[in-house]
Amino acid sequence: MITPYRRVLLKLSGESLMGSKCYGIDSEKLSSYAQQIKEVVDAGIRVGIVIGGGNIFRGLSGTTEGIDRVKGDQMGMLATVINSLALQSELEKKGITTRVYTAIRMEPIGEIYSKQKAVEALKQNEVVIMAAGTGNPFFTTDTASALRAIEIQADVMLKGTRVDGIYDDDPEKNPNAKKFTKISYDEIYDRGLKIMDLTATTMCMENKMPIIVFDMDTPGNLKKVLTGQDIGTLVYQK
Repeated sequence: MITPYRRVLLKLSGESLMGSKCYGIDSEKLSSYAQQIKEVVDAGIRVGIVIGGGNIFRGLSGTTEGIDRVKGDQMGMLATVINSLALQSELEKKGITTRVYTAIRMEPIGEIYSKQKAVEALKQNEVVIMAAGTGNPFFTTDTASALRAIEIQADVMLKGTRVDGIYDDDPEKNPNAKKFTKISYDEIYDRGLKIMDLTATTMCMENKMPIIVFDMDTPGNLKKVLTGQDIGTLVYQK
């Protein structure tokens, strides 16, 4: 497979793992994601992954129900670990060696994260799943994805979602919304577009980390993105 990318950080949303369910993990969706990841790993691309936990618990929403924000965010971190273990299990069933690193200590569930260990595992063509966000409250898994992408020196951050790119308006509400094939960080700010939270976007911009937002729910799209096919939206620094 000819691709300009040799090492990538893939961000998956927890909500996407629900598939057609209202809560939890859809086994068919999990298998589909694992198969797509296997295809690119088999082609020699090094893959790091960060998964959200919104299909199980979202810390910020917990505060509206009276849960302390710090504790709510910690509960959200644990939700990301559950998703990470599920994906690890599915990848290993498909013959892909996978490691789960956690931002907070919870051996033997996962090893404590460090850049050195993650990079070494990637060099061995192991999939590295980095769970528990940044390990700190008040930071989203988008911010964790940006941080990990920069730390492992990924060539690109891939944001796999349920939509096929970035639009100038909500395509579900406005059928005339325009999709961007590529857009600069400056234009993202000027238009007030929210592809991620502001902290994550700023980190990527300042470290010249390109982002590709694409539809992960369509089987085969991950491979298409990495071979440069015209799907999704590229966010770049001028």
